[in-house]
Amino acid sequence: MDSRRLGEALPRLVARIVKSYVSDARTQHIDREYLPAREVIITICDLLLELTYPGYIGRKGLTQHNISFHVGELLPRLWEHLTDQITQCLCHEQECCGPRRPEDRPACRERAAELASRFMERIPDVRAMLADDVQAAYDGDPAASGTAEVILAYPAILAITIFRYAHELYEMGVPLMPRIMTEHAHYLTGIDIHPGARIGRSFFIDHGTGVVIGETTDIGAHVKLYQGVTLGALSFPKDERGRLIRGYKRHPTVGHHVTIYANAIVLGGETSLGDGSIIGGSVFLTRSVEPGHQVSITPPVLKVRPPQPQPGS
Repeated sequence: MDSRRLGEALPRLVARIVKSYVSDARTQHIDREYLPAREVIITICDLLLELTYPGYIGRKGLTQHNISFHVGELLPRLWEHLTDQITQCLCHEQECCGPRRPEDRPACRERAAELASRFMERIPDVRAMLADDVQAAYDGDPAASGTAEVILAYPAILAITIFRYAHELYEMGVPLMPRIMTEHAHYLTGIDIHPGARIGRSFFIDHGTGVVIGETTDIGAHVKLYQGVTLGALSFPKDERGRLIRGYKRHPTVGHHVTIYANAIVLGGETSLGDGSIIGGSVFLTRSVEPGHQVSITPPVLKVRPPQPQPGS
């Protein structure tokens, strides 16, 4: 279509597209005010990474003399971004439930400021858990040269770090924002951890690509997963109107000191992996495993055929 024809067709095309907005509200945000900003939430993730791994991420040349100034400069920025975005999330949720009211935003802002402050108080405790995760990665991978390599290079550490902070917000009841954070990590690493999952200390994902951990998964301490592992739901029950029933235990429970090898699939809210169990690669599992047991599949039969003579050779 050349520019002249486009000019002739433009009013009609505009009208059609706008009509599609009006006829289906599911994919538009018009005549509504509140919405979190994905790019600002990514900035929050970056600030958290810089606070969590000082000297490794963000500003270099930190010393005992300037570290307090550095942290004191980051925290107010983080608090402002958190308060603004939590406000948007809370007000968006209210806006979706009914008409906008003048008193909504001040109430949401006050609540958001309280939640942002609570969240920031949790940073030292989350850092302590992440230090154990970094150590678990180093202890669990003979290819790692040290914890510096783990922090700087391992996608699992990035995904777990963002997950642990997103989980704090999820537990506080902040809508939207935790999922945006973990899906950002998913985009960067290929590791999909729902912020509602509960994961114990010293957690390690080796290689990582393709790992999926569902919302109601419970994982104990000292657990190691390999690439391609899925901790998912077995089925999705529906109500009498055909809608998915939400809010129940759909994903597995994994005990302490469990190892799950590459491409294993473990499904179901009633499925439990006992302490010390080992799940072999490519296993498909929908029932519980007793503590200390190993699960594997029978290796496939390999057929090796020698080269066939070619005609005329």
